[in-house]
Parts: sequence; C-alpha cells; structure tokens
Amino acid sequence: MFEAYRGVWVYIEVNEGKIEEVSLELLGAGRKLADKLDVPLSGILLGYDVKGLSEEVIFYGADQVYVIDHPVLADYRTESYMKGVIFLAEKYKPEIFLYGATSNGKDVASAVATDLSTGLTADTTMLDVDLEKRLLEASRPAFGGNIMATILCKKHRPQMATVRPKVMKALDRDTKRQGKIIEEEISLKEEDMRTKVLKIVKDVTKKVRLADAHVVVAGGKGMGDLKGFQLIHELAETIDATVGGTRDVVEAGWLPHEQQVGQTGETITPKIYFAIGISGAIQHIVGMKNSEFIIAINKDPNAPIFDVATYGIVGDALEIVPKLIEQFKELRKEKGGEVSYV
Repeated sequence: MFEAYRGVWVYIEVNEGKIEEVSLELLGAGRKLADKLDVPLSGILLGYDVKGLSEEVIFYGADQVYVIDHPVLADYRTESYMKGVIFLAEKYKPEIFLYGATSNGKDVASAVATDLSTGLTADTTMLDVDLEKRLLEASRPAFGGNIMATILCKKHRPQMATVRPKVMKALDRDTKRQGKIIEEEISLKEEDMRTKVLKIVKDVTKKVRLADAHVVVAGGKGMGDLKGFQLIHELAETIDATVGGTRDVVEAGWLPHEQQVGQTGETITPKIYFAIGISGAIQHIVGMKNSEFIIAINKDPNAPIFDVATYGIVGDALEIVPKLIEQFKELRKEKGGEVSYV
C-alpha cells in the first residue's frame, strides 16, 4: 500500500541566511538510510532568497534539493512553512522525513504530521531501517531515560522524526558532489496569513553555551555536595573549560538548567569531556557520547560511563580532582599560562 512512497527527506532549516548545523548532521544520517534503502536523499529548502544554498545541501550529501523560494517565507511562521512542506510531501511522497529537534523544526514537523495524519517520533537519538519492511526505526530514551524505546510508524506515510542537534554527524563537505535542484512554485499570499512577524528580538544576555564549548568539565552527584562540586568549577577554571552537570546536579540546585547535559538538557560534542562522579545513566550518555575524548572518573569500576569513556580513572573524585588541578596548574606555569588541547 506504500509503494508510491519512496525516498528519504531532510528538512533544511535556515537561520539568518545560513543552514543550521543540525540540518547538515541530518543529511549525514539521511545519507546512510537512503543508501540502505537504495533511494535518493533529498533536501527540502524553504525561505526567501535561499536558492543559493541549494548547492551546499548537495555538498553535504543530498542527491537533490526541492526549493520553494517565496517572499512570504522570508520569516518563519508555522502556517506558511507547513503549507510549503505539505505541498511538496503530497506531490512527491517521501517514505522518511527527518527534521531537526529545534524550535522551528519541532513546530513545523508536528503541524505537518497532523495535516498528513501520520506519526512523528520526537527527540530521536538513533536512526535505522528495517530493510525487509522498509520501516524507520527511530529510537529515543524513555521512562525517565531508563530504557531505549524504538518507535515504528507501520500504518502511515511519511514516517517522520525529529532528531536532536549534535547527536548525528555531518559528512565532510564535498564540493565535487553533483545533484538536481528542483524549484517549485506555490501560491502564498501575505494577506491570507493569520500571523504577522512584527519584530525579531535577539537574546543578547550572556549565558553559558555548552553546545559551543571545546572542553567541558561535568560533575554528578558523586561529588557529594555543593562544596565538593566546587572542585568541578576549579578544574574548569584551571583549563579554561565550561562547566556542565547531570540532571541530579541541576535538581539539587548546584547548577542552572542551561548547564545540564543529557536527554532533558543539552546534547554536546566537545573535543574533551570530563565526566566526574557521573555513573552514566542512558539519559546523560545520550547528551555527550559523541565527544571526541571522554575522560571518566568514578569510584565504581562497573559504572556505565566507562563503557563510553576514552580514558577512565577508578577512584574517589574528591581525591583525584585536586591532584589534577595541581598538575594542570603546574603545566600551565611551564607553558607560560597557555592552554593547548591539540
């Protein structure tokens, strides 16, 4: 009954004239799914004056790009973008459709799913396909992160999922790749839109941005109390790192929510991640498992965090961290105050 539905699609989110990183990451994930299913990978590009970004979508893995370039799409609004996406989906019938789990991505995905009467798996962290049944296997932590649930959409198409930023990896940009750019036209009138964008106000407050950090020192309840957790701050200051923590730490009031790493916090991919006094629950590992180097310190040799760690130290963090701080301070002194992570 679904023979008419073929192809893997990725919704390409654009912000201030640039493609969002999560869309490039999804092109990498979509490429793997499309190759397994032996179908094309397509990018869906909506906006105003965005046609010039089409080649970038191809360079990052797409075989073709569907473009709707229209003045009404200059600013994101649910109604106008939903109409554009539904127009394309009904015309070309993709079997899998991926969106970034951003504010705009989740908004348009849920609206499209409702209108197309299909399913939508939210905040997916792993993607695969059942080749025999051509089913998207969208997995995410469930029941407070205690298990991984794989969700299937057996009776409707397209199969849709939103995927958290930093979970997937983008392909290397290949300027030799070639593909098709398909321009589509849709009737959109500003006077028909029920909402108007009056003003866009940027948040310029200074906040800790874990997603941009190259080095993160994260602590868990294994630090004992707020006084013990101060060692995390001291180590981070010594090596010019950003502080992160687990959900337990945030709920205890030791850190604000924006510094939480994990399924209900930030998903990050720093060069170096220190997991100190962190046992390694699924919901936390989801948020940091793609870090380049993971250094774990825990007194439990069987802690799950060691399964994903590059290097592990078994011992009491309250004894080990002060020694690390001392060593790093000595090293900085020898290097004239410079810090290098190369």
